[in-house]
Amino acid sequence: MKVLMVCSGGMSSAIVVKSLKQEAEKQGMNLDIKAVGTGDFSEEVGKDYDYALVAPQVKHRFNDFKEAAESVGVPCEMIPPKGYTPIGAPLLIKQIKSADK
Repeated sequence: MKVLMVCSGGMSSAIVVKSLKQEAEKQGMNLDIKAVGTGDFSEEVGKDYDYALVAPQVKHRFNDFKEAAESVGVPCEMIPPKGYTPIGAPLLIKQIKSADK
């Protein structure tokens, strides 16, 4: 599954992305995930992604991200605050898997 995550600058998600990749590998899940800043989301989401996630710190722009994602057929959801931590990877993997059905 190919997932795009958007956060404030694309940098704060690096730790979350790393833990997600580790958890996906542990669960035997094929996960390709990339984090971008808010300014790159609209262009990037059109590049064959299956799912988009919005980090808690940019939730005030969720409707904009959701509209951009859905315009190219990509479902988009918020990351729950508990999922946006290194130990929140199992919760996010569960969320991603539920979107892949």
